[in-house]
Amino acid sequence: MEKRINVPEAQQASPFVNASVGTEAAECDLATSKNVKSMGFVLVHAGAGYHSESKAKEYKHVCKRACQKAVEKLKSGALAVEAVTAALVELEDSPFTNAGMGSNLNLSGEIECDASIMDGKSLHFGAVGALSGIKNPVLVANRLLSEAQKGKLSAGRIPPCFLVGRGAYYWARDHGIPYCLPEKMATKFSLSAFKRNKRKMELAEKVETEFIQTKKRRQSSENENDSGSLDTVGAIVVDHEGNVAAAVSSGGLAMKHAGRVGQAAHYGCGCWAENAGNLNTYSTAVSTSGCGEHLVRTMLARECSAAMQYEDAHHALLETMQNKFIGSPFLSSEDCVLGGVIVLRSCRCVAEESSPDVQALLVEFLWSHTTESMCIGYMSARDGKAKTHISRLPPGAVAGQSLAIEGGVCRLGSLSR
Repeated sequence: MEKRINVPEAQQASPFVNASVGTEAAECDLATSKNVKSMGFVLVHAGAGYHSESKAKEYKHVCKRACQKAVEKLKSGALAVEAVTAALVELEDSPFTNAGMGSNLNLSGEIECDASIMDGKSLHFGAVGALSGIKNPVLVANRLLSEAQKGKLSAGRIPPCFLVGRGAYYWARDHGIPYCLPEKMATKFSLSAFKRNKRKMELAEKVETEFIQTKKRRQSSENENDSGSLDTVGAIVVDHEGNVAAAVSSGGLAMKHAGRVGQAAHYGCGCWAENAGNLNTYSTAVSTSGCGEHLVRTMLARECSAAMQYEDAHHALLETMQNKFIGSPFLSSEDCVLGGVIVLRSCRCVAEESSPDVQALLVEFLWSHTTESMCIGYMSARDGKAKTHISRLPPGAVAGQSLAIEGGVCRLGSLSR
């Protein structure tokens, strides 16, 4: 099957497109910092899917709060993992996101969450899948990561990095993570969406129609339901030491089968973080969103991270989204490939008009999506407030076959070698 890949010219005319005006580079050139621990940068997303204009204010607001929580941690001297966890907790607690509290309900009317986190410094990873009864799944993923960093367990056992279902729940309880009654995890919004979707499914099963008509009905119901069409939330962070971290959390697809685990828990699919080293010029961090099955089969997070090592980050991400996602041979049977990513890369560079011994931390950040829209927010530790933006495909673009790409550059202070 041949796929049409439509990348609007307006979305790729400039290497970096400003989120607010769409024509110039979103750039922040910060003065030399007297307190290097106040340095850092965070980029978050509230899902790649469909964000209605009527709720745009709420989506932007939760992204702004998530950025502020991460920056508060960075200003206190916290490293990237702690800051990215703080951002995710805020995103999970919002009733407008499909993660943690208010997540989509599965076919059985229950909430099962996925989450993962990766530390670019240690390269450790922690994840949970199909987890119920825990308000903030990212806290369990983070605890798995931190416990693994302590080394082997008794009798030389390898500590787990990925737990699912009841095993994940009991592990979380044993490690002091608070329990939450399942009925309190659902909100009026998610419950009404579940009831509406269930009625539509029952009606569709009773009415015998041709396959194309059934498909159109299902697509129509998805567009009517904002909650069901939004997916994973995530964040990526670089701290004052140049360490990167990434995290992702999701309630999964609406009306999913019980026990289904999406990309938010899969290694290399939901998030990726890797500090610069012998093989990598840049430190990179990625968080994804969209249709979990599409993201799992393409391992999009790791693919995007690898692409960020090329000189032109914008072009590299564009080619990755075109060739490794929309046009992926692993998705050749799909005519609508849905997903989105936020990425950043950072490196130390000589500060302008300064001694060679004084360096700045340069951060390039991008977001791209094939869905109708994607809500993002970003903020440096020296900014007074976060910038937020709902990126949308231009008129006439076909979701699942087209993509948008935007981003910016930020120089984070200066520090001695």
